[in-house]
Amino acid sequence: MSDVVERFLRYVQIDSPSNPQNADHVPSNPQELHMASALGDDLRSIGCDDVVVDEHAYVTAGLSASAGAGGLPALGLIAHLDSSSDAPATSVRPHIVHYEGGDLVCGMHDGKRVSVSPSQLPALKKLVGQDIICSDGSTLLSADDKAGVAEICSLAARLKAQPQLAHPALKIAFVPDEEIGHGAALLDLERFGAAWAYTVDGEALGEFNWETFNASTASVCIRGIATHPGSAKGTMVNAITVAAQFQALVPAAERPENTEGREGFFHPMQIRGDVSHVQLNYILRDHDEALLARREGQLRSIAAFLNERHGANTVQVTIKEGYRNMAEVIKTKPFLVDYALEAHREAGVEPVVRPVRGGTDGSVLSFRGLPCPNIATGGYNFHSVREFIPVTSLEKTVDILEKLVAKFAAKPL
Repeated sequence: MSDVVERFLRYVQIDSPSNPQNADHVPSNPQELHMASALGDDLRSIGCDDVVVDEHAYVTAGLSASAGAGGLPALGLIAHLDSSSDAPATSVRPHIVHYEGGDLVCGMHDGKRVSVSPSQLPALKKLVGQDIICSDGSTLLSADDKAGVAEICSLAARLKAQPQLAHPALKIAFVPDEEIGHGAALLDLERFGAAWAYTVDGEALGEFNWETFNASTASVCIRGIATHPGSAKGTMVNAITVAAQFQALVPAAERPENTEGREGFFHPMQIRGDVSHVQLNYILRDHDEALLARREGQLRSIAAFLNERHGANTVQVTIKEGYRNMAEVIKTKPFLVDYALEAHREAGVEPVVRPVRGGTDGSVLSFRGLPCPNIATGGYNFHSVREFIPVTSLEKTVDILEKLVAKFAAKPL
């Protein structure tokens, strides 16, 4: 078993899901501190410098430059240590399946087979004959982003064991709560000391991202008038009915299940309430900032229409900015893209540049002054009990990272 596979199998068994219901605290889940502590121990055992695990579950460390590269700007490598809470994320039991074609069977849950078919995921056809790591079907796998964590640690171990491999000073950060939007918020960039960085948090091997969505959230508060249903005519305003009307007016063709590529969307994430009060929460996404602003305006227009029908202030919409498209920053540092694409090819992987239909910590970090594109981990079906990652993808990503860091030790910027 290779170093990166051993690390990955060990890391996914340490519970560390972030908790969106406790988003005011960092970490949002105390279990993330256990993961942070384990990573601190591993980085020390590798021989990294200045290993710090803080009270917010941020882990930072350094690796001295190879001979002759000491005067070059430091390069950052970043991954997040939390798992998503979109699927069960505790007590992960990984196992390796040798895939021979047809349905990839991850495991059994409640007496039912959990599997992925080639019709659901055409990329499976290219994975025949490979060893693939899955959960047992009762939880997600947490390749998002413990694969990235394992790949960065394995790179550090390789560079430490083979001092002839060229690289500038490396700055490593493993951060909490990325899945709920806080991963980069408390990273002290001045102390971190990198001039630029890459997150390792993408999906299929070879995908490279330097463009993300612009994002915002919309909180829709609907206040009804509750009366006895026997005498409700002309008086009751049922907040549940108004909420249904609101959602019906959101364009059906512009929801995640009907969009792809650069198409943005409205995504209803949560609904709770009763006759007198309903809360609807949406996320809004678009690669174009003007189109995102238009989506925000559409929700406000729907609220105004329903208020005319049901009474003033029945529906109130509150918009909060999430993150912005990091392409605005990355395009000013084109070598970050060029080096990454060259590194993929040198490692024998043809890169595919894709805009992220979401965001990464790099979105926030780029606008905080640390330009930060995104490297793939090699995984598939993130946030799902059908999540998996091929063994060769884990191993190849370490090779890509090795080629990448060498470029920052050898090429003029």
